Amino acid sequence: MLAVVVLLAFFTGIDGLRGGSEDEEINRLEESIRRVAAACYAAEGIYPPSVEYMQEHYGLLVDEDKYFVDYTVFASNLMPDFTVLKRTAD
Repeated sequence: MLAVVVLLAFFTGIDGLRGGSEDEEINRLEESIRRVAAACYAAEGIYPPSVEYMQEHYGLLVDEDKYFVDYTVFASNLMPDFTVLKRTAD
């Protein structure tokens, strides 16, 4: 019985670590988008019109198989609103 409890605790801990690293990856991607958008604004005087623009002109890397970026531009002089979501397996 004790062995089952120890194994359950081990696997729960491993799953928790995996979830934490996924959250860290999302946070890093969000921070990268924020920095690239700010760099674009500093260089061009406008925020980037799309994620694709940041990828083409500023080298932003997005694993599109793993993450979806919802990126909405309100005006060229306002920081776009964006959300990074983890894609689920179909």
